[in-house]
Amino acid sequence: MIERIEGLPDNVIGVRVNGELTRKDYESVIIPAIEEGLKRTPKLRMLVQFAPDFTGFEAGALVADAKVGLRHPFSWEKVALVTDVDWMRRATNLFGFLTPGEVKVFSNSELDQAKEWVAA
Repeated sequence: MIERIEGLPDNVIGVRVNGELTRKDYESVIIPAIEEGLKRTPKLRMLVQFAPDFTGFEAGALVADAKVGLRHPFSWEKVALVTDVDWMRRATNLFGFLTPGEVKVFSNSELDQAKEWVAA
């Protein structure tokens, strides 16, 4: 399940992932938020929190994520990834340079710092 994180600047899209991330989550929350954001500004910032109860990805979610990346490859100014999942932290630190814009990883205990960083 996914929910929007409110109270962020207009150019920041924030989402919190609880449980399993599904293709439906992308279609109903993430993609509309990105499309709406890109109507306001050509570059977006994104805050993605994988909450402590995150259990994994549905296969369709990974395909949807790849499509979003391919559809908007240069639309990202900053991405803050908030997670305590070790493999996700390592992968982002290794491959984050492939994402246009700045990418920084935070732990769930650093959510407030992630919000400040992505908004600054």
